[in-house]
Amino acid sequence: MLQKHCTKPVCHGKACRRVVQQCVVMSEFLGYARVSTAEQTAALQEDALRAAGCLRIWSDTASGSRTDRPQLAALFDHLRAGDTLVVWRLDRLGRSLPHLIEIISDLEARGVGFKSVQENIDTTTPGGRLVFHVFGALASFELELVRERTLAGLAAARERGLLGGRPSALSPAKLKQARKMIGEKTPLTEVAEVLGVSRATLYRRVPELGEGRTRRRTPTHLEVTSKPRNTPIHKS
Repeated sequence: MLQKHCTKPVCHGKACRRVVQQCVVMSEFLGYARVSTAEQTAALQEDALRAAGCLRIWSDTASGSRTDRPQLAALFDHLRAGDTLVVWRLDRLGRSLPHLIEIISDLEARGVGFKSVQENIDTTTPGGRLVFHVFGALASFELELVRERTLAGLAAARERGLLGGRPSALSPAKLKQARKMIGEKTPLTEVAEVLGVSRATLYRRVPELGEGRTRRRTPTHLEVTSKPRNTPIHKS
């Protein structure tokens, strides 16, 4: 329960004055615990959460990498502005640092505080908010480093002649053999069977095959109906 002072206007006729009174705003410390397997127990976490002032605790048995945590979803539905979500340790809540930053940002937008017992982080205090923003900057910095390393690796691979994507069905040796067999007038179907590829792959990788390839055009309905018929002439 949180108490704060607020003002309330009191009017008598046209004269009004503001009276300072004590308002009671209901807020709760709500705990969340998680263990990875059924063989583990959340008793240690729950004891620490109760010592931190939590009256209610939601507990999940799920791996940290899983997104479907029914008790965590139920807790999020119960949270109201002014409440504080408490965990025993940061890794009990988020799958990764970016995921943790995303969750806490969502809580902050809803007016919900966050507290971690082991790391002594409390976003309802100026110091806790500072630590949270530092975490956010570190997460953004980590993502930027990963992006830079990925781009540098792709550039180095291109310089060595390596291309990304699925490997080609026709290696340089097979392509050379295909050209030789085609030059010896081997049927294309046989070439494809020997090399273990499709005819379409051969047409795509051997451009000279398509140069002499004539595509049969299907006549349109108009052309078929307008074609004169060879009607026999009967002489009388």
